Amino acid sequence: MDLRETVSLSLIGLLSHKLRTLLTMLGIIFGVAAVIAMLSIGEGAKQESLEQIRQMGISNIIVQHWDKEEDQEDSADTDQNKSQGLTWDDARSIERICLLAEYVTPQRDSKIRAQAHGNTFRTMAVGTTADYLTVLDARMGSGVYFSAEDLRGAKRVCVLGADAKRALFFFDDPLGDRVKIRNQWFTVIGVLADKGAAGGKIGGVLEVRNTDEDIYIPLTTMLSRFHWEPGDAELSQITVKISDSKQLQEAAAIVRTIINRRHRGVEDFKIAIPEELLRQSQKTQQIFNIVMGCIAGISLVVGGIGIMNIMLASVLERTREIGIRRALGARRHDILSQFLVESLLVSLFGGLIGVILGYAVPEIITLYAGWRTIVQPWTIALAFGVSASVGIGFGIYPARQAALLNPIDALRYE
Repeated sequence: MDLRETVSLSLIGLLSHKLRTLLTMLGIIFGVAAVIAMLSIGEGAKQESLEQIRQMGISNIIVQHWDKEEDQEDSADTDQNKSQGLTWDDARSIERICLLAEYVTPQRDSKIRAQAHGNTFRTMAVGTTADYLTVLDARMGSGVYFSAEDLRGAKRVCVLGADAKRALFFFDDPLGDRVKIRNQWFTVIGVLADKGAAGGKIGGVLEVRNTDEDIYIPLTTMLSRFHWEPGDAELSQITVKISDSKQLQEAAAIVRTIINRRHRGVEDFKIAIPEELLRQSQKTQQIFNIVMGCIAGISLVVGGIGIMNIMLASVLERTREIGIRRALGARRHDILSQFLVESLLVSLFGGLIGVILGYAVPEIITLYAGWRTIVQPWTIALAFGVSASVGIGFGIYPARQAALLNPIDALRYE
């Protein structure tokens, strides 16, 4: 009996019990869909982390101002007498002392409401220096970034992030136009290229904003022209770009020592290395993928056990048919092939439906939950291959039991 005839007989056997076949496939369908969905969620999270690390800079050290918790209020008064948080002088000291630092960029953030042509956009104003573009690997989409001269003169000029430009000016060219920030008018001199990286946390520690929404102004302008509450730290963050990424840990230790001495041991700052936090995040994500993969694998195994049980029941139900076929000249190999092909077809059809469902689920998650998901071709191939293996692996025993039936006993079976 050739393969075409075997497949034809197997399909007739499966279609004669449609509901039973569908129920048999359910375990495979959900198992394959779970494998694809879980791996796509993990891949989406991985790509999100990679984009965040590129946004923060692969060879950067981030020093952020840290507000003490309320349960430390008793010691706060004493600490404030010793340190006023991060200052521009801290940044200058790092630049002067740390020989591994290629660039040191101070930064102050302030929540604002920007207005232009009747449009309002709540976002973050970032006061920084002319080195920002180099340190955070940003590019200009149009216009120019503010210069050292703008910084010295504390000029009221600004550079818009791509999303900020769209929110305030839509499709109009904003260059030379003005934006109102904290009741002061700033001239737009440039627009940053769209980075496309979402906000979030790297490694669950370092907070990362969507910088496309920010508006950038000279740090001197922010410090001199905006009103600040007494006791506010001068800077929100200092970003240190290291010339050699292999010396990040050594440079971070030097930076910590410099600030500790300047702040007299007061822990009012935190230091993070995005590259290191990314590795931790990826390690956590890898564990998540393994756990989710195991859960999905269990679902496939359960589906395989279901196939085995149904095939064993099918063998029992069709014992007389097997006896007749053997009496008409069918060999054991033919009986084995027929039931094995039936098992394989159940797995393949279940796997195909599971792939379609597994592709649809991540799209639904992205649409409604806002999570980024990426379905990789290899995950589809893996899930489909595993489903076929399950069909063969769990179908061998029932097929062998059918092939080993004694023809005379099979014909006598009622």
